[in-house]
Amino acid sequence: MRDSKRMRTLWTLAAACVVSSPGVALAQGQAHQHHQHHQHHQPQPSHQDHAHDVGPAGATYDLRWLDAMVQHHIGALRMGEFVFDIGEPGVGALAKRIWSDQSQEIRAMGQWRKAWYPQAPVYPVGLRPGGDPNSLSDLQRLDPAQVAAMQMLGAAPSTSNRVVWFLEGMLHHHGAALQMAHDGQRKSTNPAIYRLARQIILVQRMEIRELRRMLQLEGLSRPEYYRYDHLFAL
Repeated sequence: MRDSKRMRTLWTLAAACVVSSPGVALAQGQAHQHHQHHQHHQPQPSHQDHAHDVGPAGATYDLRWLDAMVQHHIGALRMGEFVFDIGEPGVGALAKRIWSDQSQEIRAMGQWRKAWYPQAPVYPVGLRPGGDPNSLSDLQRLDPAQVAAMQMLGAAPSTSNRVVWFLEGMLHHHGAALQMAHDGQRKSTNPAIYRLARQIILVQRMEIRELRRMLQLEGLSRPEYYRYDHLFAL
């Protein structure tokens, strides 16, 4: 029931925003988006920003944000697969819930991308250095290093350390998603992006708290686990 309601929410957002999407009206909106680029604040640098910053606002921003968020979600799915069979203290169940939620969001974002940017390349893209954020021709394919940085997988865990590897890794993974969600809320003019970003903040801040509780059961409580709390605000 929860998964069905979540998917209906995502598809409703998509349907409501297809007509006015930036990809459909890319050429018409360039002047407006260029003006907005100068009005938005740029993100403050932090330990994750360079890996997850998708660049300035503009007519291609939503495309770049979708591609980055999809790759980031894929990383979460792959992390979860290492601990699906673990029962206590609910680590496997949490991993499966994250997998279910984020795989649904990946499907929704893929449909939005096709509807909003039918002329975009099929591969994930980012803005080339010095490129025009309003021009599709200034986008380039994300290279393997960029994709790996967005997915945040790191080295595979061993059987003995995979619980802490997952809990700590997913906590920081969620922290990066919160940064990207706030960036999307600041720079996108698309209501679907704004609402999905809000949903990501709501769900993943709750899961960060859950991850911290599980880490405490492993005897771990470190200051770095709280570095994302300032991103909990909507």
